Amino acid sequence: MNKAKRLCWRWGAPGLLVVSAMASGAWISEPILPIPAAAPQDPARVALGRRLFSDRRLSGNGTVSCASCHDVSKGGMDGGVRSMGSSGRLTAFNTPTVLNAALNFRQFWNGRATTLEQQVGMVVENPVEMGSRWPDVVRKVAADSDYRRAFESAYGGVTRASIENALASYERTLVTPDSRFDRYLKGDRDAITVEEKAGYLRFKQYGCVSCHQGVNVGGNMFQKYGVVAEPPLVKGMELGRFGITGNPRDMHVYKVPGLRNVARTAPYLHDGSAATLDQAIDAMFRFQLGRAGSVEDRKLIAAFLATLNAEPAGQP
Repeated sequence: MNKAKRLCWRWGAPGLLVVSAMASGAWISEPILPIPAAAPQDPARVALGRRLFSDRRLSGNGTVSCASCHDVSKGGMDGGVRSMGSSGRLTAFNTPTVLNAALNFRQFWNGRATTLEQQVGMVVENPVEMGSRWPDVVRKVAADSDYRRAFESAYGGVTRASIENALASYERTLVTPDSRFDRYLKGDRDAITVEEKAGYLRFKQYGCVSCHQGVNVGGNMFQKYGVVAEPPLVKGMELGRFGITGNPRDMHVYKVPGLRNVARTAPYLHDGSAATLDQAIDAMFRFQLGRAGSVEDRKLIAAFLATLNAEPAGQP
């Protein structure tokens, strides 16, 4: 009988990855799967999105761009506890990485956007973040002759929908396949060290994979922060999904973040309260698992998490 493992994946709706992993007709036991290559995108639309991503004219006062908070060279975020928007005020939550955002089932910590296009649309008009209006953005982009010609060629014209799609098309290229851990999953047993393998074993044994699994090692469910113990809460951040659904059961519930490149994206948690990866792992032990993680536990798990680092494949 052929014992070879087969990893099969396909792209469905824009940004939606459907993954199956089989070994001789049975599901592979590993809860994490390798990231495939980015979904094919129109190169002209990606080029437009890349340019727009760094264009401060998308903000109402011309002071910030998408890249201001989502610096691809810094892990897809800005390294702050919260980010400074165009208004001069701080964002409500810690800025999540844009890398591998296409693999998430929802966008934002509270999951209020279901697609990258919706996420773009909301950020542009958020009074704290970019503080603009879509009619103004469309007018400014259309007034640029280079943009206008490129949009005419790629979309037939400059519209809100075409701007949103261009940005989303670029973001869909920002996946980070071929990490050392991906190579390990594909059969290279020497891609990670003995210590890192021990960290992965503990990551599974302690139940971290209950929420952090799949190709993005998370990003595919909502979960309460403080499952077994109540963490210190930052005022104004206690609503979680409740602010969207109005369901009391959604208090303190957030989208589980993906852990790809997590070693590069401090600070951590929705409120940015964990300054280091060790602190974030400790918080998960205490508030989600209801137990103390030893220094050795945290060290080994952090070593495993570092194997998830990889560069975005969509960069020139």
